[in-house]
Amino acid sequence: MKRREALKGAAGFCAAAASGTLFPAAAQGKLILKASDVHPEGYPTVAAVQTMGKKLEQATNGRITIQMFAAMTLGGEKEAIEQAQLGAIQLARVSVGALGPVIDDLNVINLPFLFRDTAHMQKVIDGPIGRELLDKVSANANAGLVGLCWMDAGARSLYNTKKSIRTLADLKGLKFRVIGNPMFVEMMNALGANGVAMGYDQVFNALQTGVIDGAENNPPSFVFDNHYTVAKHFTLTEHLIVPEMLVLSKKTWNAMSKEDQALVTKASAEAQQDERRLWEQYEKQAMDKAVATGVEIIQIADKKPFQDAVKPVWDKYGPKYAAMIKRIQAVQ
Repeated sequence: MKRREALKGAAGFCAAAASGTLFPAAAQGKLILKASDVHPEGYPTVAAVQTMGKKLEQATNGRITIQMFAAMTLGGEKEAIEQAQLGAIQLARVSVGALGPVIDDLNVINLPFLFRDTAHMQKVIDGPIGRELLDKVSANANAGLVGLCWMDAGARSLYNTKKSIRTLADLKGLKFRVIGNPMFVEMMNALGANGVAMGYDQVFNALQTGVIDGAENNPPSFVFDNHYTVAKHFTLTEHLIVPEMLVLSKKTWNAMSKEDQALVTKASAEAQQDERRLWEQYEKQAMDKAVATGVEIIQIADKKPFQDAVKPVWDKYGPKYAAMIKRIQAVQ
């Protein structure tokens, strides 16, 4: 039911956009930026974008505001990307995993075990490589999006409803949800499980009903979207460290004055740092809550078997991004 309502809402938004009723009210002097996020109120990405809106409102005496649609109100990340491309919404906070099929240059970040740790990822996205990849989003003629800033999403690990996962053999035959990107399906299959591409808005019900046995995500998503209530085994593989991105509809961007573009750019850069501070606190709270509610937290001391298992994914996709991979790995 929740899924049908979300899609119905998304369809209504797109229809309204086509009729011109939901584009930002720039003609009247007021610019309302509608933003979508799959996560609930209070989540770091939601809070950071809301703070960004307050800063814009203050800087423009109320002329520019952000209206947040959190908690999958408008569907999953795929729907959010599509609505931003149409101009039905203006801002979408989405995983680079979901953006990879739209902007292929970003798929380099989606390679499993690319980053040494989250600190390495932060140095990459804060530096020239991060700026370059944001610019690739904006320069993509077919994407219809502008890359504004990055947002931390920690490291993704495995959780499931069935049993403890300590070795590759434990994954055999289990169905794990992944973001709808062929790289992730192939990654999960290479690890010995069955990768199932599925929108984030469907995961909780799928775990409850046994459509999938598990999923992979960061601790805050696992806990604060209630997946921990049905999946009691959390294995810290940290196989993916995939940052997220705040993108703006290019239709909206092109209609804005240079001054407003500069204001939005400045506010989004501040939002990147605001979200990171919030993320660090939220991640600790999530792990503490998981432990307190009886979730089994499994450490993987030797990740090499997992890294070796995904070699087919690297062999298939890595050569295309060889130069960028070398630059990323060189960041200290």
